[in-house]
Amino acid sequence: MTVSPLPYPLRLAGSGVVLREWRPEDLDDLVALLDEPDIARWTLMPSPFDVESGLAYLRRAHQGRVGGSRIQLAITTDGGSPLGEVLLFNVRSELHEAELGYLVGRPYRRRGLASAALSLLTGYAFDTLGLRRLLLRIDRGNTASMSVARRCGYRPAAEPPIQQAGPYGPTVLDTWEYVEGRPGTQQDRRRNVASRRYGRR
Repeated sequence: MTVSPLPYPLRLAGSGVVLREWRPEDLDDLVALLDEPDIARWTLMPSPFDVESGLAYLRRAHQGRVGGSRIQLAITTDGGSPLGEVLLFNVRSELHEAELGYLVGRPYRRRGLASAALSLLTGYAFDTLGLRRLLLRIDRGNTASMSVARRCGYRPAAEPPIQQAGPYGPTVLDTWEYVEGRPGTQQDRRRNVASRRYGRR
């Protein structure tokens, strides 16, 4: 059965990453991560992303976590400095599904951090939260994000594209899904989520 509200606080570790709650002292690191063109291009983050934006972001993240409406965790390698973020939101308990998202700061890309974090949270969503279908909304031009999704066992879903306005003009989002029982899913899960460890602090 799906957990509602979502558990807080939460700490997940495995596959070379530690996912932890955002902290007030992360402000400077958060601004450095999100104030860059690629983040603005593929997300709806404000640009430029300044200290005021960072304070508002951390405040919303804390409210969502305490209220149990989302999981929003900093990606780290050891529980220290944040290198990115992974989140789970838009939970639809009656359908046992939710949406996930992820980002990694420019200096920390091409290290497998996004794949490790997505796999870890995917496994937690299935094994602990009892969800049965997980969704990603990915811009058609974001080939790096598509590669992460594919490596973690997500596949394009048979859903119409989503049109939205972005800072660089109109964009088209495709839906990717991870579904329990789909051929290959169990094999993907064993490969991508192997050796994970869960823990709450």
